[in-house]
Amino acid sequence: MSNRLFDSYFTQPAMRAIFSDHGRLQGMLDFEAALARAQASTGLIPAEVVAPIAGACQAELFDVDSLATAIASAGNSAIPLVKALGRQIASVSQDAERYVHLGATSQDVMDSGLVLQLRSAITLLEADLANLANALASQASLHCATPMAGRTWLQHATPVTLGMKIASSLGAITRHRQRLAELKPRLLVLQFGGASGTLAALGEQAMPIANALAEQLQLTLPEQPWHTQRDRVVEFGAALGLIAGSLGKLGRDISLLMQTEAAEVFEPSAPGKGGSSTMPHKRNPVGAAVLIGAATRVPGLLSTLFSAMPQEHERSLGLWHAEWETLPEICCLVSGSLKQALLVTGGLEVDAERMARNLDLTQGLVLAEAVSIVLAQRVGRDTAHHLLEQCCKRAVAEQRHLRAVLGDEPQVTAELSAAELDHLLDPAHYLGQAHTWVERAVAEHSALTA
Repeated sequence: MSNRLFDSYFTQPAMRAIFSDHGRLQGMLDFEAALARAQASTGLIPAEVVAPIAGACQAELFDVDSLATAIASAGNSAIPLVKALGRQIASVSQDAERYVHLGATSQDVMDSGLVLQLRSAITLLEADLANLANALASQASLHCATPMAGRTWLQHATPVTLGMKIASSLGAITRHRQRLAELKPRLLVLQFGGASGTLAALGEQAMPIANALAEQLQLTLPEQPWHTQRDRVVEFGAALGLIAGSLGKLGRDISLLMQTEAAEVFEPSAPGKGGSSTMPHKRNPVGAAVLIGAATRVPGLLSTLFSAMPQEHERSLGLWHAEWETLPEICCLVSGSLKQALLVTGGLEVDAERMARNLDLTQGLVLAEAVSIVLAQRVGRDTAHHLLEQCCKRAVAEQRHLRAVLGDEPQVTAELSAAELDHLLDPAHYLGQAHTWVERAVAEHSALTA
């Protein structure tokens, strides 16, 4: 099934290429070439057979359609590939064909090939996350002091700043970058165990070959083969699930701020972007839709990885197979989400005037807490709270600004001057530590990037 219509929207070509048929084949073939070089370096096979074997390990030499047909009977992709590889080598050197895949098993080929793909995937993800973090840091700093309504339970709360809101996403991205860096040593390891994990077919040469093979592939040799211990790949999938969720949060907030009723922040505009097939006036959050879509789809895929963990004995039936398409799809979805997040974040359009107007929609009610806090220091907490509560109710009932109601209340004016009330009901003066949070998030990002 072709995905060309949707791939340009939901993923990015570089990630899809890593997990394409060509990418999968090349990962496995890289393992076979490295195995030959490792075995030759230890003297297990003649050095002269390495060139014919390595020369045949080029994905473009193989017929994908024929391999796909054969996989249906073989049960995995390595079996028909190794047979086809043998034929390819034999056409050049009958002697070299005898030494291909010596001592390895199908899962060694497939899992090590997958790890090589995941290494490329992480490189791409890390670059995109770093670029996104840079964009978020820039926007957070730019809008550090731009007041807007905080929203709790989708209702106006006390003021925050746009910079603070963006900095919260920056903090999440920084943590995700740290997570990827921390898990790489556990993930980027060789899978090499032979038929049942003992490497018995290689005798005393097993460990020297294993070490040489890991060195050839620039992977770590783990404490033992991990045929049915899937925590490494599931941990990676879980980290991607966290990234998808944080990007979904970003997309959700942007889409809500783009709503007609809010109209405070917009995705960057471009000809033909976000339009409707029937309504000329529409400006839809098409980038945010990808972020939310990926955050919705990835958890279900991740549940498959977790469900596939209790694998039987030394080689699993079906559970291992459930991973084959699942983890690549997670990678592609997260990659696409990152691509859209970069496009959206880098060109955010902000309407600070609309934010100011929206802050005043409740006619000062969002700053009732500010007045109550100061008044409590003079008349006591309970008295201040009750007084402000009554003033707020009166402001709503009379459709008046809270400032006007407070100015008419003798118990308030006896304690607070007109200048004090004006100050307390100015959103710019009730932003708390918003500036500090931005500075700290940006500093943490800068420390990781340095």
